[in-house]
Amino acid sequence: MEKLTKQLQAGQVWFPDSAYKTAQAIQDFNTGEGLPLLILANWRGFSGGRKDMFEEVLKFGSFIVDQLTQFKQPIFVYIPPHSEIRGGAWVVIDSTINPAFMEMYADENARGGVLEPAGIAEIKFRKAEVIKAMHRMDKQLQWMSMNEASGVVRPEDVSAREAELLPFYQPLGEIIADLHDRPERMLAKGVIKKILKWEDARTYFYWRLKRRLLEEDLIRPMLVGGKSRATALESIETGAQDDKAVYEQLASYINLG
Repeated sequence: MEKLTKQLQAGQVWFPDSAYKTAQAIQDFNTGEGLPLLILANWRGFSGGRKDMFEEVLKFGSFIVDQLTQFKQPIFVYIPPHSEIRGGAWVVIDSTINPAFMEMYADENARGGVLEPAGIAEIKFRKAEVIKAMHRMDKQLQWMSMNEASGVVRPEDVSAREAELLPFYQPLGEIIADLHDRPERMLAKGVIKKILKWEDARTYFYWRLKRRLLEEDLIRPMLVGGKSRATALESIETGAQDDKAVYEQLASYINLG
C-alpha cells in the first residue's frame, strides 16, 4: 500500500489524447459492456498550453462529461490517499452531473478544490491581510502600535517587527485554505458521500456495488412501468443502513419470491 500511495502523490493533468481515451473508455464500459465504473481520481485539471488548445483539449474534456452523464450503471469516484482533484477535473467528475448513478468518496488524507492552497492564499491572504493578522495576535506589535503615536516607538521599529514576523505568518493562509480542501469540509458541503479510508475501500465498494447492482435490477421493471426512480427505490427500502445488510435482505426477498 505504501508503494501505491507514493505513486498516487504526483497528480497529473488531462492532455487532448488522454482526455479522449478516458471518454472512449467510459463509453465502452457503458454502451459496449454495460459495466459499473470505479474512478480513482488524481487530476489537477486539463493541460492549457497553446498546442493543447489547438488540439481541442476542452472539447475532449466535454466528451468525458457527456459520457458520464449518459452512464446507466453505478459510478464510484474515489480520491485515494494523498491524491487530489483540482481545476477542471472538478467539473468533469462532479457527482451532480449524474446523481442517479454517481457517488464520490475520499480518503481522510485526500484533497479537493478548484485552486491549490497556495493560489487561494495569494488571493485571500495578501500581505496587507497578513500584517493585520500580526497586529491582532502579536502582543509586542500591539504595544508598539499603541505607543507609536506618542513617539516612544519609531515607525521603522514597527516595520522591522512586521518583517521579522512575516515568514511565520505568511504560511497561515495556505494552512487555512488547505483546511477547506480536506474531506471533512467536502463531506459537510455534500461534495462527497463518505470519508472512506484506503484500507476499508475494497470491502466497502464490494458491498456497495453488489447492493447498487441489485437495486438497479429490481427497480428497472418499475421504471419501465412508469414509476419515478425515487418512488421505485422507496418501494424496495429495507430500513437497514449497512450495504451488506441491505443486499442480503433484498436477496432474501428475491429468493422467497
